[in-house]
Amino acid sequence: MKPSVRCTNQKCEAKDRDPKNYLIRYGFFRRKCDSKRVQRFRCRLCRKTISNQTFNATYRQHKPRLNSQVAELLCSKVSMRRTALLLGTSYNTVAAKMRMLAGTSRHYQARLLATKSNVAYIQMDEMETFEHTKCKPLSIALAVEPETRHILAAKVAIMPAKGPLARISRKKYGPRIDERKQCFKEALAVAAAFCTETPEIRTDKKSAYRTWIKEVVPGAKHVTTKGRRGCVVGYGELKEGGFDPLFSLNHTAAMVRDNLARMLRRTWCTTKLKDRLQDALDLYVWMHNERMGFDNI
Repeated sequence: MKPSVRCTNQKCEAKDRDPKNYLIRYGFFRRKCDSKRVQRFRCRLCRKTISNQTFNATYRQHKPRLNSQVAELLCSKVSMRRTALLLGTSYNTVAAKMRMLAGTSRHYQARLLATKSNVAYIQMDEMETFEHTKCKPLSIALAVEPETRHILAAKVAIMPAKGPLARISRKKYGPRIDERKQCFKEALAVAAAFCTETPEIRTDKKSAYRTWIKEVVPGAKHVTTKGRRGCVVGYGELKEGGFDPLFSLNHTAAMVRDNLARMLRRTWCTTKLKDRLQDALDLYVWMHNERMGFDNI
């Protein structure tokens, strides 16, 4: 009997007791997806039946064998519809699996980052993309540990349109709130949990960063560096010419933009909802960090 197996009936008196005292073996059943035998149990008190599969991350999934393939394809510049076509499944299946995989990725990411401590130096900046149309831009606060290139945090924020699109955006979609300050501080708080009390935080020369960093990490040493014009190949993230003080951050941001189809500069694969972009980022962050040297769990 697995230690995690327990009675799921909230009204049962035995739900908080040792499962060995009230759960009895109650035969087997075969999973439809792979015909594997799964042990079933029954509660002595409420007569409810459960199994090892009840507490599995793939509970009630018809095609769990596709999970790893969906994760690999979505993090390799393949759109959701093309992923569904390649795997011979439906778009709705891929969409549901992405949400499930994002939740699992957040859990694993928290476990992996819990092994990190006393990080003395991080780099932070914001990327820009959009949802549905360029009149509805989004900002992504990104925190990276330069030594290992691990992504410590990535948070999506709504922002108002700028430049010539600002008037069109207000007329067509109304005023948009600006969540950049809140999301930057949330990303910084997540990254600061693994840092020393006085970490060095390097950013570009955006004036608001100094105030935001001081509010979250008062003892941090804030170092600014002048931004440089992006080269054509990097679409803004990779800088041209000479030494780049924010190379680790800019290179990681370029990898995010290149590996997620919805993040490409010139694409018809666009994010339709802010939350789905956050799911895609959380999934990519786990895949990126796992490939960069973390032990696989």
